[in-house]
Amino acid sequence: MESQGPKSLALFLLFINLLMYAIVAAVAGWALNYGIEETPRAASGLSVPARLFPIYYPIGNLATGFFVIFSLISGVVGAATSLTGLQDVTSGSASSLLSAAASSVIAWGLTLLAMG
Repeated sequence: MESQGPKSLALFLLFINLLMYAIVAAVAGWALNYGIEETPRAASGLSVPARLFPIYYPIGNLATGFFVIFSLISGVVGAATSLTGLQDVTSGSASSLLSAAASSVIAWGLTLLAMG
């Protein structure tokens, strides 16, 4: 009975983590779509170095493209990690908790990379 408290707290935190990663992935997906749709119109009057990157973002600066791509990767991997973490915590075996910890370290590293 005592072990159910930490398990329910872990499930709650993993669910919140899943929601936050889904929001990050949705915003990054919108920004990528916006950049793709606006590139032909916004980059038509630019000089050659700005046209080398295939997607030009009229919002932000030249680092926005890399930030959006890394944020999208981080959001998708983090959401997948949260889903597998939810499944691993509900099963409760020690080996599944170790795999959840390993995948969460990878998602955390990608999140740090996306933050720059």
